[in-house]
Amino acid sequence: MDLIIDLLKEKKYIQARSELLNLNPVDIAEILEEVINALGVETAVILFRTLPKDMSVEVFSFLKSEQQVSIINVITDKEIHYIIGELAFDDMIDVLEELPANIVDKILANSTKEKRKQINTFLNYPENSAGSLMTPDYISLRKDMTVGEALAYIKKEGMDSETVYTCYVKDVGRKLYGIVSLRTMVISDDDVPIEDILERDFVSVNVLDDQEYVSNIFKRYGFLAIPVVDNENRLVGIITVDDILDIIDEETTEDFQKMAGLQATTEEYLYTSVWRHVKNRFPWLLFLMVSLMVTGLIITQFEELLSKVISLVSYLPLLMGTGGNSGSQSATLIVRGLALGDIDSKDSWKVLWKEVRVSFIIGVLLSILNFVKIMILDGEGIFIAATVCLSMLIVIVVAKTIGGMLPMIAKRLNIDPALMASPMIASLIDMITVITYFLLAMLILGI
Repeated sequence: MDLIIDLLKEKKYIQARSELLNLNPVDIAEILEEVINALGVETAVILFRTLPKDMSVEVFSFLKSEQQVSIINVITDKEIHYIIGELAFDDMIDVLEELPANIVDKILANSTKEKRKQINTFLNYPENSAGSLMTPDYISLRKDMTVGEALAYIKKEGMDSETVYTCYVKDVGRKLYGIVSLRTMVISDDDVPIEDILERDFVSVNVLDDQEYVSNIFKRYGFLAIPVVDNENRLVGIITVDDILDIIDEETTEDFQKMAGLQATTEEYLYTSVWRHVKNRFPWLLFLMVSLMVTGLIITQFEELLSKVISLVSYLPLLMGTGGNSGSQSATLIVRGLALGDIDSKDSWKVLWKEVRVSFIIGVLLSILNFVKIMILDGEGIFIAATVCLSMLIVIVVAKTIGGMLPMIAKRLNIDPALMASPMIASLIDMITVITYFLLAMLILGI
């Protein structure tokens, strides 16, 4: 990579091209991204134009959306139309979704009426739906074909299809009738009817199904591709596993961002502007600040108690930290279980019962350890130790129960469970901890 950047600095474009031709298109795309960062998009475009046309299209498909838009903003309209026209259909839709409206209009104006209609249909599918992920480039067979006829058709049309490993059989109404694998056809005699070897017991998804649901289907069944049907069970496209791998990464990243109190974004850190980072982080931090102010107001209501027993204050961070961490542990486990499909919203009572038992055992163990520490090392009286440790037990049970149940409730309300993770849990538990601790102190110490 450094060699190519040095060659470009010296304007030795032909030598740089020779170095690139020995590499995989994925690696070339990565180098182009580094060139954009180091030398600017204009230099990257010069290098991009030196590539063979078929390779340049493949390299373009592996670029991140930000770099794709950067290159499109520099190259000519003729080059744009060529690249867009040669991309796989699902990749083309992904690019068009990122482009300015005026460029999209130009591309549509130069497309055939049939292709323009198809592109508009795909662009109108909801974001993050199965329809927005699928491609119409698949092998479609008739059930009255023989194996020999089907194989001949695959040889003729296969190069333009996303995959040939699984073929789809439609009836006269374009409804999905069955699926048949290439392997099954290859080991069958040529005169065997397709209808005799196809599978009628297949799994499909609807165009409006959420991408997270689709990714769970892929993980559950281990598919390489899955058919997508409309509300009338007509086959409209397929989704392949390579697209789902990207979605799994996106969904995991989104969950982590929400659990950390960030607005979800697919933009890479280094390609995100400072103000975008501020916008993504500020709302949750403002919420946390306000919630901590509320916690502070609660503490001020017990000033008289604190003035009489100063040592109570030193154990408050311990209780608040333990409670917040306990709730976050449970929330993280449940959110991940919901995302993977290991837990469903109907399992609420099972989750509640398990979290109560787990939290009680952990609470007892930690309380015993703290009781010994407070009595022996801190030299406090038994009533202070009892107040702290009983508060810890209650807080841990409540925190883990809330941490386990809030994501379940969110799931039932069709809210992303990840939103109920760490920041919200910690803020809520802080308030509960302060109230529980000081009320118990007043009760046990008789103040």
